[in-house]
Amino acid sequence: MVAGGGSRIRWEQLPVRVQHGVEEILGSPVVDAWSQPGGFSPGTADRLTTAAGGRAFVKAVSPAQNPDTPGIHRTEAAVCRQFTDDLPTARFLGLYDDGEWVALVLEDVEGRHPTTPWVADELEATLDALATLARRLTPSPVDGVPTATEAVAPLFGGWSRLVEDPPDGLGPWEATHLDQLVVLSRAGVEAMAGDTLAHLDVRADNLLIRPDGEVVVVDWPQACTGPPWLDTLILLAHVNLHGGHDVDALAARYAREASAAQIDGFLGGLAGFFLDAARRPSPIGLPTVRHFQQVQGVATLDWLRRRLGT
Repeated sequence: MVAGGGSRIRWEQLPVRVQHGVEEILGSPVVDAWSQPGGFSPGTADRLTTAAGGRAFVKAVSPAQNPDTPGIHRTEAAVCRQFTDDLPTARFLGLYDDGEWVALVLEDVEGRHPTTPWVADELEATLDALATLARRLTPSPVDGVPTATEAVAPLFGGWSRLVEDPPDGLGPWEATHLDQLVVLSRAGVEAMAGDTLAHLDVRADNLLIRPDGEVVVVDWPQACTGPPWLDTLILLAHVNLHGGHDVDALAARYAREASAAQIDGFLGGLAGFFLDAARRPSPIGLPTVRHFQQVQGVATLDWLRRRLGT
């Protein structure tokens, strides 16, 4: 797995009022907390045990760690509170929000992240789970989320921004294909129509595999409505980063609804987003996210080049 690495704080560093607010949601004092690695949030990510034997997972943050993350937690709470308990997602338990600190309290899913580089059986189980989830989330049962078109349109403008302000390190292939990449990215935005609820950020650290093999999808702040194949291709871009699998064959099997042109447009837009974002200063509290975006952007562009035969 490409490492996360927000400058994560821990449960014991939270203000007492926040701890008490979470305990009120759980109905019992917290007696143990284990900080979880992975991801890019600078806030807490702790598995909790209460005096009554209950368990929960809490993510808590204030603007001091990152000014955007409290709003992200509020958005995720608005999505997760609408999920039914029979979906392969973490159950929503409550939200503490005092206007400064926001703590999202969820089910502590017993499980582990998939192994990366990906192994075949876990990858197949995850792709099957995403296909099942797409069917169950069509049409979207969640209100108040943007469309995928709205969500990705500003992101997929990365190549246009690179045309206007090319960096010194722009590769020779990208430099000679910029016009084509801009056109592909626009086609990627046009391909985003659909009424399936999509996660939009499916990768190994946003997935858990229970002991019985069930795959659970967590971290939903970017949820939107789009085509049923969207999360599958996002996952395959992550798989491609780690290597070891024929991602085109997997796309043909698990994203059959997507045309070749739609896949190319999606990959063009995604690569442009990552490579444009990677050249910008690191967000507050997220020192490693730009490195991740750079390597993911390069890998996604390589996949697109293989598909284009250039």
